[in-house]
Amino acid sequence: MKKLLLGAIIGGLILFVWQTLSNTALNLHGSALQYTAKQDSILDYLSTQLPSGRYILPTVAPGATMDDMAKLEEKAMDKPWAIISLQNAYHPDMVMSMVRTLLVDVMVVGMLCWVLLQIPNRNKTNIFIITISTGLLVFLNGLYTQYIWYQEPGINGHLIDALASWGLCGFWLSSWLSKS
Repeated sequence: MKKLLLGAIIGGLILFVWQTLSNTALNLHGSALQYTAKQDSILDYLSTQLPSGRYILPTVAPGATMDDMAKLEEKAMDKPWAIISLQNAYHPDMVMSMVRTLLVDVMVVGMLCWVLLQIPNRNKTNIFIITISTGLLVFLNGLYTQYIWYQEPGINGHLIDALASWGLCGFWLSSWLSKS
């Protein structure tokens, strides 16, 4: 139990620290969060038109036929499109967001540690490879799949995050959990 708990806590801290650096000092996600001087007028307009939610423009109305979808696709070809994520009230809570992120990181690494501890002949190499693979699985199944469909900016930063954070975590776990 000590190996599991300490592995989860330190591994979770490694992920958390990397995420913090990635989004602050290293600014790996700056391309996905760009500034526009028109932000006030855009937000003023959107907040009068839409409730909080996520929108893709253009799209068809619910219940549209396949023919409607085909017509929209033809009409929209080579024209601008957008994904809007709108919240009509800004309520930042940095402390709780950080606490929740840290808890999730510890929980995720804890689940990985549990899996790793089930391997009877585990060694540094297979622990490291499994940990890196976990990071790549998370990246490929989540963020990269989203990128395939929506070409959202910042994918390179997410790939660096997956390799670096899980690589550092794998380095720690391979030392802590290996039997050799």
